[in-house]
Amino acid sequence: MTVRCAQCNAKLANNEVYHHRGKVFCEECYMMVLQRPKTCDVLATVFAKNHREKAGQTGTEGLLDIQKNIYNYIKEKGKTTREEIIEALNIPEWELEKHIAILRHCELVKGRKEGNQVFLVLFDA
Repeated sequence: MTVRCAQCNAKLANNEVYHHRGKVFCEECYMMVLQRPKTCDVLATVFAKNHREKAGQTGTEGLLDIQKNIYNYIKEKGKTTREEIIEALNIPEWELEKHIAILRHCELVKGRKEGNQVFLVLFDA
């Protein structure tokens, strides 16, 4: 019987299995479940800003391709929901949340509540 990660659906060998709350995970997903990035983390924001400044990075410089794609999608739309990004870029919710947290720490993206809905917009919008 093939064992698969509950989050990313990767095939796992018996020695690569991690259990948490009744589910089976690969090592990377297990770490994500235990230590999810927090979107509102002041220290992470300060660290990210300082690191990017020292590296001379602005805008999307230094980001992963998927992070650039998310940023550019939000830029193109002006405002969008997480669900729209998931559908448009065909990525799982857990992965989007990880990258949104990083974009927020870099002060490139922020959330904006309108009525009962939260939209993602560029930080300087």
